[in-house]
Amino acid sequence: MLAARKSPKRRATKLRDPERTRERLLQAASREIYRSGFQSASLDIILASIGVTKGALYYHFKNKEALGYAVVEEVIAPDVHGKWVRPLQSVKDPIDALIGAVQRIPVRLVDVRGGCQLNNLAQEMSPLDAGFRKRLAIVFDAWRKAVASTLREGQTHGSVRRDVGPTDAAGLLIAMVEGYGSLAKNAQDPKVMKAGIRNIVDWLRSLRAPDNRQRG
Repeated sequence: MLAARKSPKRRATKLRDPERTRERLLQAASREIYRSGFQSASLDIILASIGVTKGALYYHFKNKEALGYAVVEEVIAPDVHGKWVRPLQSVKDPIDALIGAVQRIPVRLVDVRGGCQLNNLAQEMSPLDAGFRKRLAIVFDAWRKAVASTLREGQTHGSVRRDVGPTDAAGLLIAMVEGYGSLAKNAQDPKVMKAGIRNIVDWLRSLRAPDNRQRG
């Protein structure tokens, strides 16, 4: 008696799922770039980690640079959006929202050991490659605009000091977050990031309008 044969359509769906393969390539590339940096990232390691061929890679990305650009646009940018843009939309108290975002920064050794992937790539690739520089600038700009917008909204409602420059303050916040992240990475010490978060939170509280200082 012959064994039942699987439906060709079902078998093809199981064996070939281009979108899923593409997503797995992006996630594997993101991990390898985070671990090794873009220039030292190994395509062989990326492919071996998920068990796909170079043919599958080049079906989706014409070269290593295209893969790296996609990591910025489809992995790093959504991560920044989820941590720093979406939480600041339509908030009741901008300072509370910003403090919450800062206090959610991971501070375990495993988190600080590799640093911030956005900052890592900016430091490594922005001086070398215009494609990376342009894409990373878009991510930083979205982050800066989200912070500035929520501070400006707070000024409108009287919860943020009127003498605060929203765009300048947003740039300073990003510089402090990324700067403390770099210091913690260099020291390989979570306590550096924890101290940085305390300092950033104290600074954010200082941006409250006088009538709102009691909120903490």
